[in-house]
Amino acid sequence: QVQLVESGGGLVQPGGSLRLSCAASGSIFRLNAMGWYRQAPGKQRELVADITSGARTNYAASVKGRFTISRDNAKNTVYLQMNSLKPEDTAVYYCNVDLLDYSLRALSSWGQGTQVTVSS
Repeated sequence: QVQLVESGGGLVQPGGSLRLSCAASGSIFRLNAMGWYRQAPGKQRELVADITSGARTNYAASVKGRFTISRDNAKNTVYLQMNSLKPEDTAVYYCNVDLLDYSLRALSSWGQGTQVTVSS
């Protein structure tokens, strides 16, 4: 009953930029923390960045200074601006949202994933 739709992935050269978006819809009473994770082939899924309902942000050391997470509460959307991309950033990126539904149940919802490939 809660869906996350991701967009913005693609192929980019090293040093380039991409902007990922993740829009939440469905039975949402309140969005709490929102975040981005990534998973490279054969690797564990790792946290890239997250942002609280109060807009406090947290970043993985590997992306700090290059990526920026933000949210638009009116649109139920979280963004990830990725600059100075490196080949090591190549992965499937997933958004995640912690929320309360209309019955005040605490839920965690995942997006379908969007491929980011950094290569010349």
